[in-house]
Amino acid sequence: MTPDQAFQIANLLVLPQWLLMAVAPRWRFTQWLVRSFVIPVLLAVLYALYLFGGGPVDFGAFSTLAGVKGLFQNGGDEVMLAGWIHYLAFDLVAGSVVLRDAQEREVPHWLIVVPLLFCFMLGPVGLLLYWIIRTIRQPGTVLAPEK
Repeated sequence: MTPDQAFQIANLLVLPQWLLMAVAPRWRFTQWLVRSFVIPVLLAVLYALYLFGGGPVDFGAFSTLAGVKGLFQNGGDEVMLAGWIHYLAFDLVAGSVVLRDAQEREVPHWLIVVPLLFCFMLGPVGLLLYWIIRTIRQPGTVLAPEK
C-alpha cells in the first residue's frame, strides 16, 4: 500500500466514529467505538508500520525541536504519514474522552458538539473548549476525581 493510499484509508477510518459521536452519541455502536478505542488501535498499527517500516527511528531526535524538524524533513512520506496518523489517533481519543466525560457528568450533548468539532480539527483546542464548558457548568469539579 502506498503512503497516499494509507493516508486516504486513515482519514476514512476516523470519519464514521466522528459522525456517530456528533449525531448518535448514545447509540450502542457509538458507545462501543468510544469505549473500545478500536479505531485508534487500528490507526496505531498503521502508525507503527509506517514509522518503523523505513528502518530505525532516531529517538534522540525527539529531544529537540531541531531534531523533530529534521525527522519530518528527512523522513520522507512515511514519516510524514506516521505523524498525520498520530494526530488522527490522538484527536479521536481526545474526542472519545470528551464524549464519555460529558455523558458521565450529564452535560447536554448540544454543548459538546462544537468541542467535538474542534477535537476533530484541532484536538487540544477541542479538549480546552470542553474543559471550559465543564468548568462553567460544574464549578469545583475540575480537579475532583471521577465518580
